[in-house]
Amino acid sequence: QPPETAEEKDEEKEKENREETLEVHPYKPPVHKPWVSFGSEKEVEEESVKDTVTKIKYMISRVRRKFGAPITFTDKNASHVKDSYVECTSYQDKAFSIKMLEKDVGIQMVPKVREASTQTKWTYPKNAATQYFPRQLSNEEKEESLSSEKLKEFLTSVHLRMEIALQQNEIMNAFFDDWKALAEDESSSGGKPDVYLKAYQSFTDLRYLKDRTISCVCWHPTIYGIIAVSARQQLSYEEQVNPSDKSLLQQSVILFWSFFDPIHPQLMLECPEDIYCFQFSPSDPNIIAGGFINGQVVLWDISQHEEKLQNAKTVADGIKITAVNMPSLMQVQKSSTEPPLVRYCAVSSIQYSHKKPVTDIYWLPDYFQDNQMGATFENRAEICVQLVTCSPDCSVLFWDIPATKLPEQPSSEKVKEEEVFYMPPDVPDTFKHLDLCWKPLIKINLCESDTNTESGPIRISLRELHYNYKTSEKVQSLNTLEVPTKESPYTGTSTSSRKNLKVLDNISINFFVGNEDGEIIYSDWKMEIDSDSAKSVSQKHAQKYTIHTETINTLQRSLFFKDIVLSVGGRNFAIWKEEVTNGPILQSSCSAGRYTAGQWSLTRPGVFFIGRDDGNIEIWDLLKKTHEPSHFQNISESRITFISPWTASPKQHFLAVSDDLGVLHVLEICQTLSHPSRNEHANVLDYFEREVKYLKYCEQEFQEYQEFQAKK
Repeated sequence: QPPETAEEKDEEKEKENREETLEVHPYKPPVHKPWVSFGSEKEVEEESVKDTVTKIKYMISRVRRKFGAPITFTDKNASHVKDSYVECTSYQDKAFSIKMLEKDVGIQMVPKVREASTQTKWTYPKNAATQYFPRQLSNEEKEESLSSEKLKEFLTSVHLRMEIALQQNEIMNAFFDDWKALAEDESSSGGKPDVYLKAYQSFTDLRYLKDRTISCVCWHPTIYGIIAVSARQQLSYEEQVNPSDKSLLQQSVILFWSFFDPIHPQLMLECPEDIYCFQFSPSDPNIIAGGFINGQVVLWDISQHEEKLQNAKTVADGIKITAVNMPSLMQVQKSSTEPPLVRYCAVSSIQYSHKKPVTDIYWLPDYFQDNQMGATFENRAEICVQLVTCSPDCSVLFWDIPATKLPEQPSSEKVKEEEVFYMPPDVPDTFKHLDLCWKPLIKINLCESDTNTESGPIRISLRELHYNYKTSEKVQSLNTLEVPTKESPYTGTSTSSRKNLKVLDNISINFFVGNEDGEIIYSDWKMEIDSDSAKSVSQKHAQKYTIHTETINTLQRSLFFKDIVLSVGGRNFAIWKEEVTNGPILQSSCSAGRYTAGQWSLTRPGVFFIGRDDGNIEIWDLLKKTHEPSHFQNISESRITFISPWTASPKQHFLAVSDDLGVLHVLEICQTLSHPSRNEHANVLDYFEREVKYLKYCEQEFQEYQEFQAKK
């Protein structure tokens, strides 16, 4: 074989290079193109078979009376027929024949359309093998490499980066997934519960709560498992407008229930009128203040029955009915239907009380007190001695409880005093000096004199209402105080008692009010001297917001943020921040049901409960959802009227829910809703601050838009 020339070798190399480098065409996905008709559909239409001859229809009928006729079978004589055999032979019908016709049929067969895709980078396949081993350096080469300037420069350049990386590894885990860690570990809390509000107990009374609406629910501050409820008649619209026209068919009382005896009430407070609201005193839980439908304010003293409430569990556990100690029927009825009845010990003067029902009542904290001009002073006694009430008569009243012991008077005045303050022997004499002569300390009129419009307040919320109830060992009862003649802080209307008291400038005198028209009013209780009449009058309320379309039924401040207020009314709710005048920082959309009650959670800053008129409870968690409730649960068949939470222990939390049928439902809150998540307080606070910034930004943009429109 002759040797290859240089040209032949070059041709072979080019051929090999051409085989190794194949052309790679990029993938072009198919593109949908519009249908272009070329007439083929007409050919298919012509070849298709269609029925052109009208089909013949036969209808065979029979007289209805012939249906269901009886059938009678008889024996046939074999001699009557030849060969005793009857045959129906077939024959050809000459009037009928079938002719095979030739016809053309067109069929179009196309494959089914299907989508397919692939992504493959094809390369020329070839076999390859690699074998390597580490390079072995001699001692001389190692010394030369370690002492080289190139290695020193490399170590100097990466030294700082290596040190930072080591520090980061010591400080935190660089491979930790923060996104997965945002969610709480549900396995630690037992997973997602099926029921967030578990039924724990229910209370009702056929005598006092039948066909009545529960108007207020309050937990006893210091005794476990004691809850008090008040009820009022289910009034029509005419009766609500004119309360004096109603007839009191049932006796109005406040019932005290215990977890350990859900059938029998433990205590009853007598009410001459239907009661709308009541509150325990933070300083002495034995003192209870309430508001009547006729506008009067009432005080009760249950100190004589405190031991009975504390021993409710032992009494319930100790009752064992046997054949020896079985009570009679009369004894059972008397013991089961007649708990102790406590009469009220003081009622405000009708002349100076509200003209319409008292819809909300609160005790002022024990660290300050007001005077007639609305100025705040220190409270050295550290006892709650003042109340604030509101009513649809466009007034907010501040009440002062004077000393329980009055100064010495002449003998002639003593006789008159005894005649005026005479009470039955079973009535506590705690506030007998206030009965029927109690007057408000401050009266704030919310009626606008300019427009002559009334703003009937239904709910009120003060900033300085965060107080802690004292334990039973530290409670200082109001009826056991020895009060000096002129140095007492209880003589609320006496100006001499406040001469030496320090004025508190850091106490907020502003408050929110929700009225019957769904408006939110922001005002204060500072009084001014009228130049014409020389009398103290209240200032005009500066801010008014219209967010709700119906009456405000809830106006409550958050337990974790003093300047955050929740308002509920109509079909929506709103969250307000004090000193933010642009409006609510959060406003819900219209709900399918009407909202009737609301309450903040006592343990979680971003959770609150809302009751509806269809008996459902909405649970809102602002850290999960802000546009819709995170949970939804049915509680009753009727309207929810009041919601009251209570913390029995760190591991046991309750929610009392009352309805329009006079039934009180006590629900146990699950661990998911009672235990706050990690950094929940800071996250909720950050959310509120973001909403405030967004609200200010929207207002600024709107102002700029108005200025731009004005320049056109």
